[in-house]
Amino acid sequence: MQNNCIMASQEVIQESTAARPSPFFIAGSAGLDFLNSLATPLNEPVDWLASGGDLLNWLQSAGLLEPDTAAAVREAALPGEIDGVAAQARSLREWFRSFVRDHRGKALDDAALVELEPLNQLLSRDHEFSRIVRKGTESAGGLPLRRVRMRSWSSPETLLQPIAAALADLVCDENFAYVKACEGSRCTLFYVDRTRVHGRRWCSMSVCGNRSKQKARRRSRKDAALAS
Repeated sequence: MQNNCIMASQEVIQESTAARPSPFFIAGSAGLDFLNSLATPLNEPVDWLASGGDLLNWLQSAGLLEPDTAAAVREAALPGEIDGVAAQARSLREWFRSFVRDHRGKALDDAALVELEPLNQLLSRDHEFSRIVRKGTESAGGLPLRRVRMRSWSSPETLLQPIAAALADLVCDENFAYVKACEGSRCTLFYVDRTRVHGRRWCSMSVCGNRSKQKARRRSRKDAALAS
């Protein structure tokens, strides 16, 4: 990433937006959903952050960006500027993917905190502020108010901030012992295992779980045929 040490390189996968499936939001964590924005639903990898337009669309689908904000950022950006931010987002994604691969399935320690310094550097550039707004209709008790967090979208690079916040929430609020990778042979998806006994093995039982069962049945029939 520009201006810090997040510099993982990645070839942009050319995919037709019309031909792509919808992005996956199965992880139980926006931070892991961000990693899952590069996945292999069938045989070929699909990148939902391949361009600046993709980045805006994915952020809105993830609930991290309001449509009017996306429109304002797009209108104010210089030609190619949001594409450049998308490239930074892909670099951030691959850096954080390595972190998750190294630390999933175990509690984070001081060494992990040191590795997270590039994320702290990114978070330090955020322009968040609070604003008092109306909570509901006025009642006998007076006007109900609440404080909400807002962000100054000062440049297209600010699009990285809701992603950084989601990654920070993941490492601060989730037990990394329950962060898992799907056991599907070709699947690359991550998720937080929130099942009662933490025995989840698949991103989706209806997809990778069934594929595994079918493979096991075929192997069993083959073994039985060889034994007969």
